Amino acid sequence: MHSDSKEKAAKPLWRRILRIILIILLICVIIFAALLIWLTVTEYKPADSEEISVQTADGAAPEDVREGSSLTYMTWNVGYGALGDNADFFMDGGHSVKTADKARVQSNLDGIQSEIEAMDPDYLFMQEVDTDASRSSHIDESQILSEGAANWDFAYNYKVKFIPYPIPPIGEVNAGIMTASSRTLEDASRIQLPCPFKWPVRLGNLKRCLLVNRTPVLDENGQDTGKELVSVNLHLEAYDSGEGKAAQTEMLRQVLQEEADKGNYVIAGGDFNQTFSGTDDSMYPEYEGRWHCGELDESAFSDEWQFVMDNTHPTCRSLDQAYAGADHDNFQYYMIDGFIVSSNVQVDSVSTQDLEFVCSDHEPVVMQVTLK
Repeated sequence: MHSDSKEKAAKPLWRRILRIILIILLICVIIFAALLIWLTVTEYKPADSEEISVQTADGAAPEDVREGSSLTYMTWNVGYGALGDNADFFMDGGHSVKTADKARVQSNLDGIQSEIEAMDPDYLFMQEVDTDASRSSHIDESQILSEGAANWDFAYNYKVKFIPYPIPPIGEVNAGIMTASSRTLEDASRIQLPCPFKWPVRLGNLKRCLLVNRTPVLDENGQDTGKELVSVNLHLEAYDSGEGKAAQTEMLRQVLQEEADKGNYVIAGGDFNQTFSGTDDSMYPEYEGRWHCGELDESAFSDEWQFVMDNTHPTCRSLDQAYAGADHDNFQYYMIDGFIVSSNVQVDSVSTQDLEFVCSDHEPVVMQVTLK
């Protein structure tokens, strides 16, 4: 009797434990489903093409552009101010999610702004600029990085209310690409690029785009030539299987060719997440287990295009480990930042600035050109 009583008492306890476990699992499923519904309802869904507002600094007088003008272009993926030489990142094989505290983000932004002031470009393309994100302590980086510019504009490519992975989660992200200039930006547009991800994966991914700016080109007497200098800021796909990069590159080609066919001067620059096929990057071999960059096939474009990269220094480093204190001779480097330039623009020089990745996992690339 005593043994039977214990067995009867044990069964209800086992059932109660199982019931508690099932209730906890059900609550988790409900929370996950609610989060998925919320992210779906609040998903950022930009139009195929949108006008972007150009901001002008108080008292600024942007310079015009004329035939024969010499111009400096600079492109820099600023790593949302949080990917300095101390950072590693889980998507690249590292461990960290939040890679910098507020003080380090501010320090990185100060260093980036100092380099921009030193280079003093006529046109500045920036990628991974946060306006309000958990990963960068909710600092509006666009306000800081627009300082000193006559005019600028910004296009979102990443707007997610909450990214629930990994642990700890990435959280809220509002970020995009930004163009700043001392020259006249007459108008701007955001052109949506193909997104390779399906629901629900796309909910936490970037909606990549082109930020297109137009500057009227005058003749030597200050008269309108009817031509425009078309500046295209971009940040192409990074973590797809390859189809996304190919589709986005093809759309970029079509946009550039359409502008060139009008007789416009065309300069596209940014983070391609690809090496140009004509660029010798053999000095930066890819090691097994590291993030793999794609290759942009130059032959897919017509012969009138120039593909500009400077391989003297790598433009990007891997985030599988921190750069500070690492063996730099055997580090993983990439050539993925540069420019595509139409044939009516003379490329005078290009230089990757060797800043030892202190403020970002990318280095700025500076190009000097002359409009023919």
